[in-house]
Amino acid sequence: MEKRDIGKKRTISVISMMFILLMIIRVTEIIFVKTDQTWVGENILHKICCILLIWIALNMLKSPWSDLGFTKKGIFTGLKYGLALGMSTFFLSYLAEFIALLIMRKHPSLRFYITNFSLTQAHTNGSSLSAVAVCMIGNIVNVCAEEGLFRGLFRKIGAQYYSQKTANLIQALLFGIWHITNVINPLLDGSMNIAMAVFMGIGYILLSGILAYEWGMCAALSGTLWIGASEHLFNNFISNSLHTVTETGADELMIIRITLSNFLSLLFVLIISQKNIHNK
Repeated sequence: MEKRDIGKKRTISVISMMFILLMIIRVTEIIFVKTDQTWVGENILHKICCILLIWIALNMLKSPWSDLGFTKKGIFTGLKYGLALGMSTFFLSYLAEFIALLIMRKHPSLRFYITNFSLTQAHTNGSSLSAVAVCMIGNIVNVCAEEGLFRGLFRKIGAQYYSQKTANLIQALLFGIWHITNVINPLLDGSMNIAMAVFMGIGYILLSGILAYEWGMCAALSGTLWIGASEHLFNNFISNSLHTVTETGADELMIIRITLSNFLSLLFVLIISQKNIHNK
């Protein structure tokens, strides 16, 4: 067996072991601790464990955080482009959601209040300054953990023995699987049957995987994680805070908003990527 093949197997083994360990911690928190149903509003404990594991891995590799893409250079440019992506795609997706609700004669309006993010179960935490601050802090921890792990560490390790495209596909697939856990509690409490859980699980894999692949492309194009991290933070916060409300409920067509914004975001980055290739 060639040395490179051994390296590829070892790479997959390392990524798999880290992912499985964090997945076990994530599932444990979701089922037993349920931090997202407390005043915190976010399952944040496994994200802290995730950051600690990244720190341990970087110490073992003798690499600084900047090697993952958290560099000082390019931070403001990355934040600017990430916010532009998030704001433009969500503006169009909220518009589409409003039009659909108007056609259904639902008389939609926008309301600002904090909830956890879920396509099936949302827990309201209010609109106080403390609720907004806790939501923002939780999202920052979430973004640091997920961008650092998937677009940072996993993509970096994978690119040692695989192409950039393959390494990006690996982290995107794992990021999609990471979000299957969102159907666990609805399935356990009986608000979702197995068929619906399978359907929603596939949906989470696709929607999360699309964004993960796009953010991996942004990291490859810019050399940093700031574009993806900025859009990730904006997407999470806007989904937690800005809701469409009608006389019959809230966020009834949220699936349209999330799906459209994810596809538009990927489309915009693909167009920019092709333009860069053409210019070169």
